[in-house]
Amino acid sequence: MSRRALLSGFLFALSPLPFAMFASTSSAQSDVASFYKGKTLEMIVGYAAGSSNDIAAREVAKYLPRHLPGAPNIVTRNMPGGGSFVAGNYIYNIAAKDGTVLGLLAPTIAIDEKMGTSGVKFVTSKFDWIGRETTSVGVTMVWHTSKVQTIADAFTNEVTMAATGAGSTTAIYPNVLNNVLGTKFKLIMGYAGSNEAMLAMERGEADGHSVAFEQVTSQHPDWLADGRIRIIVQYALARHPALPDVPTALDIAKTDEQRAILHAVVSASDVGKSILTTPDVPAERVAALRAAFDATMKDPDFIADMTAVHIDVIPMSGDELQKMVGELGDMSPSLTAEVKKIYVMPGD
Repeated sequence: MSRRALLSGFLFALSPLPFAMFASTSSAQSDVASFYKGKTLEMIVGYAAGSSNDIAAREVAKYLPRHLPGAPNIVTRNMPGGGSFVAGNYIYNIAAKDGTVLGLLAPTIAIDEKMGTSGVKFVTSKFDWIGRETTSVGVTMVWHTSKVQTIADAFTNEVTMAATGAGSTTAIYPNVLNNVLGTKFKLIMGYAGSNEAMLAMERGEADGHSVAFEQVTSQHPDWLADGRIRIIVQYALARHPALPDVPTALDIAKTDEQRAILHAVVSASDVGKSILTTPDVPAERVAALRAAFDATMKDPDFIADMTAVHIDVIPMSGDELQKMVGELGDMSPSLTAEVKKIYVMPGD
């Protein structure tokens, strides 16, 4: 190395800039730690207790404090209703905008907002998105006694489906298939959550239910193996590895227009089970929450707990997630108009 290069390096080392940058970063971390120390954060879940979404949110609430400066406590609060709109509206409009309130909502909220679905009082892209735990492939399943045993049967026979709120994928997905493809799913609305809806299916009150696949594997792992249910369609851009023989909604589309509409709707599966916080949280706290979330996704104890409840960890960073949600909201006017025609729920 030349004497000039050595001298330049020496002078740079003496420069206050590196120290200032380090001091600034250290100060920000110290401020975050000081803010969170001794605090109790809330994890708001837009679903009933016991659902796979509830389980996933509680696992983050359990392990995130290990990796967040200040090591605050996190308590989980269920706020079901309106397909998670009740929770979304609370987080967006009422909750403290300081990084002390986290949430897990329906993966379809960006589409719901774009469609002008009744009850939406938030702007999805303005939430600060912290990260995704896993994708969420929706499925429609029927009980083994139903006269409908394949998706083809659903075009010729009425199928009663236990559903929750209008904004929930338990209602959205089968209703979209009705409007786009002409299936005959009949929604029975008002169940408090998917656990209750699956119990209704088991009791014979309904033929089937639409739900996240991991809810089935975590709550009733024996149902599929024992032949008590038949999964007739899945809502994803590609088939789930565990369901190679079950068609996706895109597989049964008959035209390019139908395929484009269904692609827009089922893309929510990539948003999956994601954690967000309120708008307007100070940037350094958002960065700390995202870093803690990323570390949580690699925590062996977290991964072991998720494996035990049959939920695969397929994470996405907060930055990537924020971009994806923004793109879902940027759907072209022409496609928005087409999706809007078929997105309407019965009675809207």
